[in-house]
Amino acid sequence: MNLTAMQAALRDAGLDGWLFYDHHHRDPIGERILGLDPKAHITRRWYYFVPAQGEPQRLVHRIEQGRLDALPGGKKLYSSWQELASGLEFLLQNAKKIAMQYSPNNAIMYVSMTDAGTVEFLRSIGKEIVSSADLVSQFEAVLSEEQKATHTAAQKAIDTVLAEAWKEIGRRLRPANGTPGAVTEFDIVQWLSEGMRREGLIWENGPNVSVNANSSDSHYEPTAEKSSPIREGDFLLIDIWGKQDKPDAIFYDITWTGVIGREPTEREQLVFTTVRDARDAAIRVVEEAFAAGRAIHGYEGDDAARAVIRSADFGEYFTHRTGHNIAVEIHGPGAHLDNLETHDARRILPNTCFSVEPGIYLPEFGVRSEVDMMTAPGKAWVTGRIQRELVRI
Repeated sequence: MNLTAMQAALRDAGLDGWLFYDHHHRDPIGERILGLDPKAHITRRWYYFVPAQGEPQRLVHRIEQGRLDALPGGKKLYSSWQELASGLEFLLQNAKKIAMQYSPNNAIMYVSMTDAGTVEFLRSIGKEIVSSADLVSQFEAVLSEEQKATHTAAQKAIDTVLAEAWKEIGRRLRPANGTPGAVTEFDIVQWLSEGMRREGLIWENGPNVSVNANSSDSHYEPTAEKSSPIREGDFLLIDIWGKQDKPDAIFYDITWTGVIGREPTEREQLVFTTVRDARDAAIRVVEEAFAAGRAIHGYEGDDAARAVIRSADFGEYFTHRTGHNIAVEIHGPGAHLDNLETHDARRILPNTCFSVEPGIYLPEFGVRSEVDMMTAPGKAWVTGRIQRELVRI
């Protein structure tokens, strides 16, 4: 916890303070920002108030009164609900406009950790509760140079593994002995997984290898029990992600598509070109904003990509957001490129990472083209290889 930076951010945002609250680990965001033990035994409510100026204050139950002792500031104890209410009034006596892990109308549900009753009580004692969404991005999604380096390491490893995977599929389908081979989606999932393990990477679920109609399911996951064969003439999508096996490492997450043993059909080419151009439109709007020093919000990247797909009359088949923040978690706590599932008005901050992955999912096949971007003051860039044409196997 960097108290000086936190209080400076509160003053910059025109806020009187940031109130953290938890019960039974309902707010993992607050735990991470404050540096608390995610496995601690929490059976009673605790509150921690960081004012824009002055000393932080703790409010904890008497039977768990040491729970926040690792944090700086004063401490007040409670047992009864009456003491809890008066204790909160004491903590917040000099504050009016307070940030919490809350989102009006649950618009940004990723930060909406505070229950409605707590917000209602605080409003009843005259407090204005606002969303901590941008503060969370600043203290959770902004990456160090060391973290950026872990992303680069994962990028190099995964780009290499994926490039070899396309060749491996060809080798299995067309072995040297001339007898056509057999291979399934799950076979290639295992092959990719082994390649990533050799590179020292870890990941959650996946990767996703899907042919034909399966590629229209953006969260398809082949298993040993449920997996389609990969054959000559198929359309193929591969979505792969991972990170180094070390603390605070950052994910790399990409998706490519291709065809096997043939040229793409006219419709496949049209869909791929549309998705590629949508991806590039989102990349461009972010690059231009950072180059100009202009603040840009997550929904703007989504708008840029979605406009391209809608203009090509495929809008109904673009069924998810354009991108997500990437950090220690694959779907990170910063701004997403989204104006579909949410209106993400969070700023895309310098020194953050996120995916750009528009898609068109027709009943017979789906195309997604996913890259990752990194930002810094004055610039933004794609971190890995960029697919320009459908892969031919």
